[in-house]
Amino acid sequence: METISTGGLRMPKLGLGTWRMRGAEGREAVERALALGYRHIDTAEMYGNEDAVGAALAGGGVKRADIHLTTKVWFENLAPEAMRRAMAASLAALRTDYVDLYLIHWPAPGMDLPRALETMMQLQEEGRARAIGVSNFTVALMRQAVEEIGAPIVCNQVEYHVLLDQSAVLSYARSKGVAVTAYAPLAQGRLAEHPPLQDLARKHGATPAQVALKWLLDQDGVAAIPKAQREASQRANLAALQIELDDADRQVIAGLPKDQRFVNPGFAPQWDTAG
Repeated sequence: METISTGGLRMPKLGLGTWRMRGAEGREAVERALALGYRHIDTAEMYGNEDAVGAALAGGGVKRADIHLTTKVWFENLAPEAMRRAMAASLAALRTDYVDLYLIHWPAPGMDLPRALETMMQLQEEGRARAIGVSNFTVALMRQAVEEIGAPIVCNQVEYHVLLDQSAVLSYARSKGVAVTAYAPLAQGRLAEHPPLQDLARKHGATPAQVALKWLLDQDGVAAIPKAQREASQRANLAALQIELDDADRQVIAGLPKDQRFVNPGFAPQWDTAG
């Protein structure tokens, strides 16, 4: 598995997203993924499944040091003491002394970003997080975190797929040595609606999802964390690594619509200020 080296971490480019994977079924899904060779697991306080992920990590037979584990603090818990309580609860549920990457899940309107990042840096210094980062941050917010506050951000996790242009975020992140992790990398199941992508899939003897996933994984500094609960889906995502896209394929993908954002809650930042 190819990895991204950032901030002292070696993060596998393909990970397992666990949103809505809870309870015994969630635990079994993570255990299956570990058995298949996944070593990058992504969860969050808000998912309500850190206990299931933790149980899988404890019983999966893989050394903790060999797993890249990301979790996220919810935007209501960005004040220092609230974040410390959230981190303690996450570590207890995950049955580990540390996470590899701790992210601010969403920017909050009116948040005190300097204090939030200061607390995250303290948690990193204390060994509770090996590295820190953000999620759903626009370029303007990334610039504030990196340039104004000076936080050692190593990753921005954003919605990114063949139907959504994230070139501004990517350009800025690369200029600062920050990785980008793509969530919803399969456009929440909408890829088959696009005939050009279906044509590429037939060309490669693959599925539209596999082609779209490989397009992401081919990009420098980009990881992807598709949610995959069934074994067949987990295997299919791993198989996408074997696809070889050429320039003609990438040209077809470039011609797809690039304005399809599917995760846009009411508390989201103003995306049009991203640049």
